[in-house]
Amino acid sequence: MARVLPVIRALAAEGALVSVDTRHAAVMRAAVEAGARIINDVTALTGDAGSLAAVCDSGASVVLMHMLGDPQTMQVNPTYLDVVGDVSAYLGERVRACRAGGIGPDRIAVDPGIGFGKTVEHNLALLAGVNGLLGLGVTVLIGASRKSFIGKLSRGEPAPDRVAGSVAAALAAVARGAHIVRVHDVAPTRQALSVWSAIADHG
Repeated sequence: MARVLPVIRALAAEGALVSVDTRHAAVMRAAVEAGARIINDVTALTGDAGSLAAVCDSGASVVLMHMLGDPQTMQVNPTYLDVVGDVSAYLGERVRACRAGGIGPDRIAVDPGIGFGKTVEHNLALLAGVNGLLGLGVTVLIGASRKSFIGKLSRGEPAPDRVAGSVAAALAAVARGAHIVRVHDVAPTRQALSVWSAIADHG
């Protein structure tokens, strides 16, 4: 809280729409009180018994992300029967839990968790299958920017040099129905989306 609350207050005071990334109910409540309007939880509100109530009571929106295991173990031989089906089923269950707890669908987004307990092939399958998440009836968010799989598909570039690959992933996600893309390199992504959408609308 000492780290994030002053930043949230300052950004909110400037009129920014602030999202806080946390899996702790107490931080969620404090962040919303400070001005955050979106809670992003890599555990999809399962990491703290009070998280679902904290979001419901706050009136904030929530991003439910899929992660296999925890950050310490998630990349140790991640295995799925069907990664797209498994991730969709998990996120569907979390959406239902949120709705049962009083959080309306207009306040919920789902994120398949690119890079969180996934191999390169898993990430590709999830990006190709973004439209499979649309049936959940909530906003779909994709965060693939600068992830390690981009370098692995290219020449092993470090994170700052993965801009072009990140833009390509964002375009692919939007083309398949993603509503939000979370990116590091806003200007190049926005430019690419503007040109891509203009060409798509013209055709």
